[in-house]
Amino acid sequence: MAKSYMRQAEERLKHAKEAISDGNYAYVTRQSQEAVELALKASLRIVGIEPPKFHDVGPILRRNSGSFPEWFRAEINKMASISRILRREREPSMYGDEELALPPDELYTFEDAKTAFDGCAFIFNNCKKLLDEADVEGKRQEAKG
Repeated sequence: MAKSYMRQAEERLKHAKEAISDGNYAYVTRQSQEAVELALKASLRIVGIEPPKFHDVGPILRRNSGSFPEWFRAEINKMASISRILRREREPSMYGDEELALPPDELYTFEDAKTAFDGCAFIFNNCKKLLDEADVEGKRQEAKG
């Protein structure tokens, strides 16, 4: 499951990068949020924690920080903050702001998209490293046993 989540996160990251070039900043934000959610849920699965069925798992990461390697643990607060911020943008980036009668395309700027994408890439790279380390450790255990 963790590998599948990471594959799905990577695909969303790829589409977010393309959307920046196209000027579709709301879509960058939405895809970045989804990629962050998937990557962080993958990280929980990697250490044996069943991810919850809600979008922002930052508090779960913080609560279970001792389950992660030190290098990953050192980044949890930053990753949780990015997750929380992007979670707030999940619906507006898709539906716009109904109260203000603004479509998603009018809510987001290049700076918003770049911030979302950069945060997403940071999280994705950390979670990918965690998965790669878990794969190496799994192969080491197989070789022993």
